[in-house]
Amino acid sequence: MPRRTIPVSMPDLSGQEQAYAAAAVASTWISSSGSFLDRFEREFAQACGTPHAVATSNGTTALHLALATLGVGPGDEVLVPSMTYIATANAVTYCGAKPVFVDVDPETWCLDPRRIEAAITRRTKGVIPVHLLGHPADMDAINAVARTHGLWVVEDAAEATFARYKGRPVGSLGQAATFSFFGNKIITCGEGGAVTFADPGLERRMRMLRGQGMDPARRYHFPIVGFNYRLTNVAAAILCGQMERREAIVSRRRGIVALYAAELAETPGIDLRRDAPWAETAPWMASCLVDPGRFGCRRDDLAAALADRGIDTRPMFIPIHRLPPYEHAARKRRTDLPVTDRLGSLGLMLPTYPQLTDDDVRHVCAVIREIGGAGLHRRWARAGEAAPAREPRAA
Repeated sequence: MPRRTIPVSMPDLSGQEQAYAAAAVASTWISSSGSFLDRFEREFAQACGTPHAVATSNGTTALHLALATLGVGPGDEVLVPSMTYIATANAVTYCGAKPVFVDVDPETWCLDPRRIEAAITRRTKGVIPVHLLGHPADMDAINAVARTHGLWVVEDAAEATFARYKGRPVGSLGQAATFSFFGNKIITCGEGGAVTFADPGLERRMRMLRGQGMDPARRYHFPIVGFNYRLTNVAAAILCGQMERREAIVSRRRGIVALYAAELAETPGIDLRRDAPWAETAPWMASCLVDPGRFGCRRDDLAAALADRGIDTRPMFIPIHRLPPYEHAARKRRTDLPVTDRLGSLGLMLPTYPQLTDDDVRHVCAVIREIGGAGLHRRWARAGEAAPAREPRAA
């Protein structure tokens, strides 16, 4: 019997998600009010160590809502990593502001605090560190630079729900934090997002902006122009089911990443990111760098060969400063992000989801080892091509 296909991601909806969604439907509260919404916002804020959480329709609207609440507007600049999903930069652009790209740390793959100062100008208003792939950014160092220059900090925690930094939960480490509950995220309701924050002064404006600008104390009175960024009670019901199993979900993801690391530790040219000593990750995707000179083939060749064997992967994000909406401005600023470019060209995301068994992980690793090395070198030799140049090992 042929082995089943292994997807790169799959939602785990094995708890009370279906029952709670059905209860929301039975209640007839299926839109943007209801008991499950109230419950989710309360429980999520508590899990993130903040007094406030505002649920939104997705992670991108959460980012936009946070920035709009903080007053980001035309002429402003916001520092962001280029090694992230494009939504981080797009949310800045929605506000009429300009994203300014900063390189990432070669160890954590998150925004490098040592590179922030050089990117600050008189127009800079804030910084958005991204907890990439579930690993927290070095928030104490980032916050220290931000305080020196009077900048706000908004965590993009879309890929790191329930991760911890020096024992503190992400979501509580800046002026605000944003989360995504897309179908492949750590907890999910298909689409969905949230903003967490501590300042009670932000809550009224954020809830007004989320609900078309309507005054919460006066129905159908709209003192400001807002957005329709609300989450439904049905989606919140699914999230309540996910919240009940969050520790098991994160624990299983950590176990999967640890098994990949153990199985691939002696595989030449396959380098996994190591966790910083102060990080408790909430892994979104297990990821590795594929050094073509040491492994025997390029990242994209490995991905294609895995796909031929029924194993789905995805490449690391294309650096945002290399994408058409942003590349012209980046060139004008003479943006030089060597670590980001290296990750973008060598990075590969491997299957990561709670239902993945240990045997599945070992199978993926065995296929990777089989593909690498001399076998594909012989393929290039038959085709008359040169083997890829050696990529230096990461420090």
